[in-house]
Amino acid sequence: MDYRQRIIEEAAVMFRTYGIRAVTMDMLATQMGISKRTIYEVFSDKDELLSGVLKWMAERQKEVIDKVLNESENVIEAIYSILNRMMEHFKSMSPAFQMDMKRQHQNIITKLQDIDQLPYVKNNEVIIERGIKEGIFRKDIDVKIINRCMLEVAKMSNDREIFPSDHFSDSEVIRNVYINYLRGICTQKGLNLIDIYEKKKNNINQ
Repeated sequence: MDYRQRIIEEAAVMFRTYGIRAVTMDMLATQMGISKRTIYEVFSDKDELLSGVLKWMAERQKEVIDKVLNESENVIEAIYSILNRMMEHFKSMSPAFQMDMKRQHQNIITKLQDIDQLPYVKNNEVIIERGIKEGIFRKDIDVKIINRCMLEVAKMSNDREIFPSDHFSDSEVIRNVYINYLRGICTQKGLNLIDIYEKKKNNINQ
């Protein structure tokens, strides 16, 4: 593994654990046992490093989602599996990381979203297109518009400022926000599948 990849992976762990603002290049260098100069030879500043981390996260998410889609009988089963993984992912993430991304690095998010390199952007289009082919999502929806909407709904569902964890459980927020939005783009076949998987999930939780 080259230095660039090592730095990206270590920075990803530290950003998610402590938040972006709290992690300095000095801390990262110390953690890795390398000089700060070595990091600056690869990345000009923290914003460039953060862009590298987000692109790497997007690539890993695509690999996971491709695997889930290949192993799922239908797109609704895939979505429930992906949602479970997302909730575990966000549970392990420091609220400071999400806060820093939202408040201080919106320009990076916008840039990556514009070139479709933000996590979830490309992946959602694949899911929506498969759902249409399976007769689960309506044919009259615009894939690119619904893609952006699903992304914003997913982000809102995991926003701790809107739904603080001491007042709302992750599963209830997802069910009331994301799943209800999903119902709006479903055919009757899709609605029936959602009811089946909701029932399975409730039986597991009882």
